[in-house]
Order: sequence, then C-alpha cells, then structure tokens
Amino acid sequence: AQRCTINIELVADNYKDLRGKIAGPPDTPYEGGTFHLEIKVPETYPFSPPKVKFLTRIWHPNISSATGAICLDILKDQAAAMTLRTVLLSLQALLAAAEPDDPQDAVVARQYKENHSLFFKTAQYWTYFHAGGEKKNTDFAEKVRNLKDMGVNEMQALVALSTCDWELVQAIDQLFS
Repeated sequence: AQRCTINIELVADNYKDLRGKIAGPPDTPYEGGTFHLEIKVPETYPFSPPKVKFLTRIWHPNISSATGAICLDILKDQAAAMTLRTVLLSLQALLAAAEPDDPQDAVVARQYKENHSLFFKTAQYWTYFHAGGEKKNTDFAEKVRNLKDMGVNEMQALVALSTCDWELVQAIDQLFS
C-alpha cells in the first residue's frame, strides 16, 4: 500500500487553521519522511494565498531550517488559481527541485551549491531525525552524540554540525564562542 502523499486536516473545527502533511518525494533526500505543515487560510482566500510553513524541521535551501518559513514565489504568482491541494503538491515539487538561487536559508543554499553530496546527506539525516526517514547516518549521529556529551542540546548540536559541514571542531567553535 502506498502512503498517502498529501493530506489536510482541520485544527479544532476551524477551517482557517489547517494542518497539512506531505510525504518526501522518492529519489530525494526527503524520501521516507513525513512533513507536517501549518496552513493559515486568510479571510480573503481564494484571492490571497494561504500562509504555509513547515512544522517539521527540514534542511532545504528554500525553507528556513530554523522557522520552517518557505520562500515561495509560486504562492504569490498564481495564488487565486491554487487550491490547498495544489499548494501542497507544489511544496512537494519544491522538495524535489530546490531553487538555491532564491534561497530562504543561505547556509543550506551555500552547501547545496558548493558541496551537493554533503547537502544530500545532511538533508537525509534531518529527514531521519525529524520526519521519520529510514536513512540513518552513524557518522553524523556520533558527532551529535559527542556534542551532547559536552552538554549541548541535541537540536543545537544538529544545527551547528549541519551549518559547519559536519566539521566537529568548527561546530564546537561556533557553539562555544
């Protein structure tokens, strides 16, 4: 049985506050992950687009790794024509085809452009860590554990290492400077 790839539900019977769910597309580092979204529907919908952000943390050039905010021109351009389903499908497409020249997260975009294989592994590890993906990475997990042993919170450790291209010494420097 194939997992439902997108899904929308109401929060507390309020049609203006919805939760979306998308599956990471196959052949991407997000494969196997389930990503939860917050969807706020404005009074003026469908003339203004819904406001969407990722609740599940994700490593992607067009999505803030800190806040889940999305850099999305697709929502601005054809807002009136987009159903909520189309919005989720276009986000799923964005996961499969990042646009690093229009980044929301400059650090991720730099890694995407300068060290794509490391970006891929990092995005895959974030998917495992936050979104239930299957692809473990014992090397990355070990480095996160090293920092945890120094009293660093697990999330901060993950962010620092990801940001420093998994160079432990650099991450320590960044965390303790």
